[in-house]
Amino acid sequence: MTYHQIATATAAIAAATNRDKHDIALVLGSGLSEYATGLPKAIEVPYERIPGFPVPRVEGHAGSLVSAELGGTNVMVLAGRVHYYEGWPLEEVVFGVRTAVASGAATVVLTNAAGGVGEGLSPGDLVLIKDHLNLTGANPLMGSNDDRLGPRFPDLTGLYNADLRLRASETAGRIGIDLKEGVYAWLTGPSYETPAEIQMIKRLGGDLVGMSTVPEAIAVRHMGSRVLAISLVTNLAAGISPTPLSHAEVQETAAAARSRFSGLIDNLLPHLVA
Repeated sequence: MTYHQIATATAAIAAATNRDKHDIALVLGSGLSEYATGLPKAIEVPYERIPGFPVPRVEGHAGSLVSAELGGTNVMVLAGRVHYYEGWPLEEVVFGVRTAVASGAATVVLTNAAGGVGEGLSPGDLVLIKDHLNLTGANPLMGSNDDRLGPRFPDLTGLYNADLRLRASETAGRIGIDLKEGVYAWLTGPSYETPAEIQMIKRLGGDLVGMSTVPEAIAVRHMGSRVLAISLVTNLAAGISPTPLSHAEVQETAAAARSRFSGLIDNLLPHLVA
């Protein structure tokens, strides 16, 4: 992935959507892609039509960019993402969010489906990510650095922006949604974690576990934009859940929580313009 490839994709998105700039970007996680279809003044662009965009291979990830206008704000929605476990290099995994930032998004909202590890979490809970544990040994910034994208050694202190988290909490409170906070642990997948790994994550301070989001957050911060991340707890993690884990359960829980998720995002996005 090069600066030129990102610029080419950015130009293609502007031409396809007739919107030169998008103020906010939203990445939709497993089972949440349908949110994008109901947005006002939406223009859908399949990833296949955007030069350089990788196309998801996982059920529940749509594979379309949707450009919409919400409360006078141009929003770019990435309905579906690709994952490291699919065999994509991390530079491809983060290509979508890098293109979003290059398209003008000063704020990027990342969402995901996650396993609940922390005490008091239940399937269906919405949880703000306040920090992360990268347990993969991989990083999207490995390799040569292009200074036009960001610095060689970015500081990740405050990666999950405190002001944005406060706005999200206040918005959730106004509309009657209980929005918790926690630390997200990133493992590669695609196998779910073992009970021993979940116990390790708990002892390290993790509340949530999943297979995405962290590389995207790092890439967005590298380019200087702000990050807000929200997990939907779709299952209790291995050793905590009394039943075997399955992707079908993830999708079912996401579908059941869709109205609360949609209400939160609809009310929140207009208040996130930098």
